[in-house]
Amino acid sequence: MPATGDLPLAGLRVIDLADGKAEMCGRFLADLGADVIRVEPPGGAPTRRREPLHDGVSLYFATHNAGKRGITVDLRDPAGRDRLLGLAAGADFLIETERPGTLDGLGLGADALLARNPALVVISITDFGQSGPYRDWAGTDWTHLALGGVLSRSGIPGREPVVPPGPLAYESAAVQAAWAGLLAYTNRLETGRGDHVDCSVYEMTAQVLDPGFGIGGSATGGVPATELPRGRPDAGSLYPIFPCADGYVRICVLARRQWRGMFGWLGEPEEFADPKYDTLAGRYGATERLHALIGDLFKDRTRDELVAQGQERGVPIASLLAPGEVLAGPHFRARGGLVDAEIAPGLTGRLPSGYVELDGVRAGFRGRAPEVGEHNDDVLAETPLPTPPPTPALAGGAPRRRPLDGLRVLDLGVIVVGAELGRLLADQGAEVIKIESRAYPDGSRQSLTGEPISAGFAWGHRNKLSAGINLRSSEGLELFKRLAAASDVILSNFKPGTLESLGLGYDVISELNPRIVMADSSALGPTGPWSRRMGYGPLVRASTGLTGLWRDTGVEAGFCDGITIYPDHLAARVGAVAVLAALIRRRRTGKGGTVSVSQAEAILTQLSTSLLRESLEPGSFTAHGNSGEWDAPQGLYPCAGEDEWCVVSVEGDEQWRSLCGVIGRADLLADARLATSAGRRAHRGLVDAAVTAWTSDTPPREVMERLQAAGVPAGAMQRVIEYLDDPQLAARGFLREMRHPHIGHAMRTENGPATFGGVADPELRPAPLAGEHTRTVAAKLLGLAEPEIQALIEAGVLEEPAEGADHG
Repeated sequence: MPATGDLPLAGLRVIDLADGKAEMCGRFLADLGADVIRVEPPGGAPTRRREPLHDGVSLYFATHNAGKRGITVDLRDPAGRDRLLGLAAGADFLIETERPGTLDGLGLGADALLARNPALVVISITDFGQSGPYRDWAGTDWTHLALGGVLSRSGIPGREPVVPPGPLAYESAAVQAAWAGLLAYTNRLETGRGDHVDCSVYEMTAQVLDPGFGIGGSATGGVPATELPRGRPDAGSLYPIFPCADGYVRICVLARRQWRGMFGWLGEPEEFADPKYDTLAGRYGATERLHALIGDLFKDRTRDELVAQGQERGVPIASLLAPGEVLAGPHFRARGGLVDAEIAPGLTGRLPSGYVELDGVRAGFRGRAPEVGEHNDDVLAETPLPTPPPTPALAGGAPRRRPLDGLRVLDLGVIVVGAELGRLLADQGAEVIKIESRAYPDGSRQSLTGEPISAGFAWGHRNKLSAGINLRSSEGLELFKRLAAASDVILSNFKPGTLESLGLGYDVISELNPRIVMADSSALGPTGPWSRRMGYGPLVRASTGLTGLWRDTGVEAGFCDGITIYPDHLAARVGAVAVLAALIRRRRTGKGGTVSVSQAEAILTQLSTSLLRESLEPGSFTAHGNSGEWDAPQGLYPCAGEDEWCVVSVEGDEQWRSLCGVIGRADLLADARLATSAGRRAHRGLVDAAVTAWTSDTPPREVMERLQAAGVPAGAMQRVIEYLDDPQLAARGFLREMRHPHIGHAMRTENGPATFGGVADPELRPAPLAGEHTRTVAAKLLGLAEPEIQALIEAGVLEEPAEGADHG
């Protein structure tokens, strides 16, 4: 690991009061070099007792508080509150996860903190946000997956939905909260003003995990999530999974060249020799027969044999690995994505190191989580430098602005993760220029129905410009280099080594522009024994163990992650956080650098606690289906209506008592066997039957509202189309209306990543046609005269929209 002083957020101080919700936000900032001070009450935070425990150590606390310093402060005591205000006075960030209004009641709310330190960025992470009708509701990971539209698309067609594995909602929210916090801090660097960043886990789940109003992949065939069937979509034929001699493998045969490799592997069967099978649409009608042939080919071979043979033939393929195999495998260990480390005094385990690499070095795990009060003396003896006062001209009621105004980004990104990273920067004011060419088109521009721009593309590329440049020509390369010399950031997500092969690697570009930040994203990372494997999201999920965990346990081979596009949107936000951190460092050093994000390691980091537990207790990380591991009832329950469900997720005895009161089951309260979480787990069948008897005759929203009114976490399974009528999303302005000249109706689109005081909402400029702004970019940024531009277009070096295309 690099020394803290070499990391981009070195010198920044974070006061971290987060407990139990999105604690990885502070951990991510610590990984990037910030001095994160974990504040706990005397005796320690509740999450120190959070399961799973190993030798009395909470593995959740260990993974989410690594790299932080720890102090104790009693906020019930006036002296303790004064101490926290003093700490906040010298800090850059304060993260808190209390129920709305709790800190205000102690005189420690955002207004009080900002009055003490007007340059502070206060990040409030709550289940539903600081406002709206759900403000005071209780959430869990499962309730957010249900309300956030993920659950409705997870499962086998015709069967009940399947709750995705792992704490994906809170972990994804933590990354977006870090992004929102750094945006507010970047704004502060320009204005001197801090901010209160209001982060709703519900909204962040709907944006990051599998967004219904964002760019999607090929899993939906270009159909927006709002138009999918009511039940679980059938995506198994697109990313099929086949049994083999020692498990399962998954293939993703999408492009013509990949099909030709598969065709040759099958022995070039005559029945599939017709060129019509070169297309996805052509193969779709023959799926049953084709999969039978592939199944026969694969059934007697091992996973390793199949992966090696597939790679040789250019067929994207991956083994479905179990968590233990992931931990023992060579790739992530060789890259430093998994490390063996002391995670508590005297306790060593293997765990994911962290989200990102900077300048080729891992920015990740730098030391175990602190003991209770371990750094009291050190921290309280320090006198942090005071933060700068707000700029007088902008104090008070200054207008909101976009923090990345003036930043220029060259966007080579393609498909989902590439689109999303550039879009995140463009939304915040950056001038993002999508560089593309007809010879190597962005696959997300392809449409089954032939329209100029799909809804997904319009969502994923809003606020961008497009310049058509042929990078396979020497003249095109030189033009790109000239643009790079006058830009701040370059984004790409090609196969590792592609930019280097074009002569556009960081070594070349940084000679032209030492301030450039170059960010790349790949499936498995730019180094390591698997780095050159072909990578798609479904293969990444297989290679990290997620596919094997995300399954209907009531069905043989009931894998059901085919429709999701996770982790693309997550990986884009990981990249956005790291890019912004690198730009913050550039202000200090004058130099740029590189950012590398592995989509696989993004998944592993979100599963840190369970993977650490697996390393200590082999076989512990398994698929649980729709039954929670730590209490009961924690499950998915049928409600009145067709395919209607509600998650009920009790945590602790108080919520259990409240649930029994709502459903009118005093007899359960009197049953001594159910008085503890261990007893309820042991008699889960009895508990589930009682809850099901009540929910089955009640509409899901009524189930949710009645339980939430009693303080019991519950979430109705919401379909994406139902966002439009959700009162909480409406009250908080989650969706806005967007228009595109090539789409004949108004579109709903997600708003910004959080609610800010000083950061403006995104613009909603329409996504461009390919090459729509080529002439503008060539003239204004390259200084080319019109005759030169025309000659380069005629020579195929520059490209503009096809003749007859409407520029809108």
